[in-house]
Amino acid sequence: MRATRERRGYLTLNRSPLARKIITFNLIGLLILAAGVFYLNPFRDSLASQREAALKTEAELIAKIFEVQIPPNTAPVTLASDDGLDVASTLERLNLSGGVAVYVFDPEQGLVGQMLAPRTGPLADASSTIVTNFLNTVWEVMSAVFYVGADDPPSLDREALARALVEPAIAGQTLVRSGTDPAGNTLFSVATPIVKDDKVVGIVALTSAAGEIDLLVRSEREQVLQMFVIAMLVSIGLSLLLASTIANPLADLAAAAEIGRDKNSRKVAPSRVRIPDLSGRPDEIGRLSSALRGMVAALYDRIDANEQFAADVAHEIKNPLASLRSAVVTLRIAKRDDQREKLLDVLDHDVRRLDRLVSDISNASRLDSELVKEEEESFDLIKMIGNVTSYLGEQAEKKGVEFITDMPKTPISTYGLEARLAQVFVNLVTNAISFCEDGDAVRVWVRKRENRVLVVVEDTGPGIPDQALTKIFNRFYSERPAGQFGDHSGLGLAISKQIVEAHGGVIWAENIRPTDVDITSEPLGARFVVGLPV
Repeated sequence: MRATRERRGYLTLNRSPLARKIITFNLIGLLILAAGVFYLNPFRDSLASQREAALKTEAELIAKIFEVQIPPNTAPVTLASDDGLDVASTLERLNLSGGVAVYVFDPEQGLVGQMLAPRTGPLADASSTIVTNFLNTVWEVMSAVFYVGADDPPSLDREALARALVEPAIAGQTLVRSGTDPAGNTLFSVATPIVKDDKVVGIVALTSAAGEIDLLVRSEREQVLQMFVIAMLVSIGLSLLLASTIANPLADLAAAAEIGRDKNSRKVAPSRVRIPDLSGRPDEIGRLSSALRGMVAALYDRIDANEQFAADVAHEIKNPLASLRSAVVTLRIAKRDDQREKLLDVLDHDVRRLDRLVSDISNASRLDSELVKEEEESFDLIKMIGNVTSYLGEQAEKKGVEFITDMPKTPISTYGLEARLAQVFVNLVTNAISFCEDGDAVRVWVRKRENRVLVVVEDTGPGIPDQALTKIFNRFYSERPAGQFGDHSGLGLAISKQIVEAHGGVIWAENIRPTDVDITSEPLGARFVVGLPV
């Protein structure tokens, strides 16, 4: 895996489906944006509106030129007879934009003059790139298939389009109209009246160059398409970079997990799975890496604990089995009845010891799963401890041990498994009683400290050997008098610690000394403290 990561570049995706999805979705969004821009066609509408306004202004200016040339007399003006107005000469002196055709009509709709300005400028020799030509062709085909709109304007030549506006213009209005020529090019035509003394004496009509707007729109579209191509390339590059920062770490995490899954694969070295450490990333992948590493570490800790538990079980079971085997062998050769009776007592003790040991081992092995399955609930800790002490207090009195309780009068509510915590306190109190003799005392007291509650079990027994203070919570460890040998499996305190820690609490043991200054003084007894959150 390390070799693969070293060979991988920033944009290497190793055929990642996630990378393909990221790139695809980013391109889809960009395509929808570009299609929306072309569908709304704002530049065409803007260019058409601007061209219509310019053509209308140009026609009105030409009409004013004719109006100022009309002689100031009261006689009727006839454009066809050149009554003081030379239409052809006036048209020749006009400086019109390229490709515009000018038509002058008399009130009887007769054509009295016309002129076509030569088409020059960048639109006459506009050029495109191969990419933009291809994209333009694709767009035109798609728009022809999907476009649904109003009926197309009629197909007319330039003069016919201008002549169609003459009759409405005679009424004194300036009109603008669009259409197409037989080749499909867009035309704009405007007609405005020439007025003398509030009387229309002629009509000036202008028609734009064929396909002028189409070329302008195509030029604008090509610029947008060029920007779209650049944006698409940038989007693909950024998507690849983004996908590499997401897909590659996820692929490494998945590969590490697959190594752990393929336990029977001969290609996998028999070593622990190493999850890549990506916890330095301030994102969800960093959180995932930390969670996986923590989970794998917890699993290996559990595996180690199970292996150690199995080894401890085997060791603990071998001791009574060895004693049983020795007693059985000796029983066969024993001659006297008293010897046989003593060996039978040994056999009975070892069998009961094995039975107790197997039961405790079974309970300890099922504890983790049972703690997960059981439902936690809120309960009164004081009431639960009171029930435990009232029952065990009778046992202590029968043994001659004074039993003292000191608990708050008000309830203390906590959240957890009441039966399991009761098991902890039963074990602690029972242990305390077992180490006491006639005349000793056991004290159970409870105190609440901010967000914690402390439950303390104290006794006046022999105390705990200093070397055992760090071991008594280990499995199968037991530090008891010789007379109690075999009566305890050494799992009680280990199970108690496991239950307390599962509730988010702590448990520890210490000796009660006459003074804290002299730690070498003989202990006055043992103290077990359980801290639980409330």
